[in-house]
Amino acid sequence: MSVDRVMLLIDADNVSVDVIEQAVEWVGKHYGGPHVRRAYCTAESAVQHQQLFKRLSIRPMVNLAAGKNSTDIALAIDAIDLAIAERPEVMVIASSDSDFAPLVARLREKGCRVVGVGQHGKTGDETIGVYDDYEVLAHRKTTTTRAPAAKKAPVARKAPPRKAAAPPLPDKARAILEALPELSAGETVELRVAAERLREAKLLTRSGSSTKLFGQFADLFELLPAKQPNHVKRRGA
Repeated sequence: MSVDRVMLLIDADNVSVDVIEQAVEWVGKHYGGPHVRRAYCTAESAVQHQQLFKRLSIRPMVNLAAGKNSTDIALAIDAIDLAIAERPEVMVIASSDSDFAPLVARLREKGCRVVGVGQHGKTGDETIGVYDDYEVLAHRKTTTTRAPAAKKAPVARKAPPRKAAAPPLPDKARAILEALPELSAGETVELRVAAERLREAKLLTRSGSSTKLFGQFADLFELLPAKQPNHVKRRGA
């Protein structure tokens, strides 16, 4: 189906780079391509993913304001402005966040068909239900296949010393990684998203602090940026 005006707004701090690329492909296949393509992210993410944004003609909307919801608020403001000024037929929001439910309802009142795109493992039923349509995309891990090297004559070498086995992870740290598998894959996760998932896994109380929980395992997890952290990653991943 091709429509006259379709707009894609991406919560780039919420879905992986691979899912962003799939979202653009999916919108193009079902609606004939988005006329507006914007990704809402931090300055660090904009620099890190600039090649992808250039290749897919995505306009990064850099958020410099403090606060865990500031990126979501910027996306919501632009969505309403675009709905009023451009009158799109379809507004696509790429995010697994359930906080956009009031925005979806308001866009629908403005005459938009509101479609959601989310990442598998992050998206709950409460998110899917508020949209007119919703597509869940699986994060694909890329692998590189190399041609076999030419065989060479064996050379006697001294066997390297064996490395000591890594100490086993504490049960709580292992449970955190099971609740946030993206960390083991080398991805950074927004603290707000991490806290929601940790509460679902009963690892964090409703009033508990995710930064304090990660701080218990400072040798395993790194909070970014250091002064006012809003993301977490696994050290050495």
